Amino acid sequence: MTKTGFILANLFHKKTRTWLTLLSVVMAFVLFGLLQSLNLVFSASPDFIGATRLVTQSRVSFTQSLPMRMVPEMDAIPGVQRVMYQQWFGAVYRENPQIFAFAVDPERLHEVYPEWVMPEEHWNAFRGTRTGMIAGRLLADQYGWKVGDKIPLQSNIFPQKNGSKDWTFDLVGIYDGKDAQWQQQTAGGMYINHAYFAEATQFGGGNAGIFVLRLEDPDMAESVAMTVDKRYENSADETKTQTEKDFQVGFLKQLGDIGLIVRWILFAVFFTLLLVVGNTMAQSVRERVPQFAVLKTLGFSDNSVLGFVLAETVALCAIGGLLGLSLATLLGAGISKAAGPMMPVAVDGRVWLSGVIAIVVLSLVVGLLPALRARRLKIVDALAGR
Repeated sequence: MTKTGFILANLFHKKTRTWLTLLSVVMAFVLFGLLQSLNLVFSASPDFIGATRLVTQSRVSFTQSLPMRMVPEMDAIPGVQRVMYQQWFGAVYRENPQIFAFAVDPERLHEVYPEWVMPEEHWNAFRGTRTGMIAGRLLADQYGWKVGDKIPLQSNIFPQKNGSKDWTFDLVGIYDGKDAQWQQQTAGGMYINHAYFAEATQFGGGNAGIFVLRLEDPDMAESVAMTVDKRYENSADETKTQTEKDFQVGFLKQLGDIGLIVRWILFAVFFTLLLVVGNTMAQSVRERVPQFAVLKTLGFSDNSVLGFVLAETVALCAIGGLLGLSLATLLGAGISKAAGPMMPVAVDGRVWLSGVIAIVVLSLVVGLLPALRARRLKIVDALAGR
């Protein structure tokens, strides 16, 4: 029997226990892969490479609106093809959770987001209908909406001039995504006509929450962002310009320190894993004390016995860890596809490198003490059961 075969045979001498421990390691590294990739998204520095659109918000917070006079000023910046303005509406449909609804200029929306696909007559209706609204296909399917319906909404932010938070819009179009990735994002979005919103709302109609800048050339993204922010530096309306992905991450960060939450979850997962794997290896060594004594009797050195125990631990952690990271890679690809381009959660090389380091550290921490115990065994005491 080879040394590798001997190590694997010892590892699986209690098959049920080993398989359950291996399953625990696999699941721990699936969580590690997904959570670490999420942590990298939230901790990554701004990346302008390949960006086709930028988002400009108030430097203070995206909840603070900016004046509409900035639209033609941004339109004139070299490298900007078109600027779209939008205002978060805070829509609630009946007793259902809040819907992502924005007040926009229909023409600018069509030009800045060609990924939204809709018949031209629906775009024309959206432009020409004062109380017009368009909804994502999946959202419309969820509530059974059809073109021509009157949709009653409430806004938890903007009342009408009469003080009522009840609004009614005419559904004039249902948009879809240009591909499967964008189609997934039609599940929670709708747009209303900003002109009507600005006319009917009690306050805030002359402002916009954010501006979305479509670029002529992705290579100009960073320079355009710097130009925009420099233009309004030291003014009453200082701005922060970033990519869509970075804006989305910033939006989610408003819910809390996601990175800190992820790190604490990872700590809890690996602390539990240390106990599980450590207990498995300690039991395994205790059960095989006579076997180690026989190995030493046959001429194996103390260090050879230590190496066998450490190798078992490394094999257990490596098999489970690599399987877990592989599953996390597949799941991450599925999540990234469903989440769309705004949240590219991917188990990439950085996550794999962290995972391999975690496997090595875990193997040493849980395997060293049992291995040292096996190394220190005296042949006479071991065979006598002392």
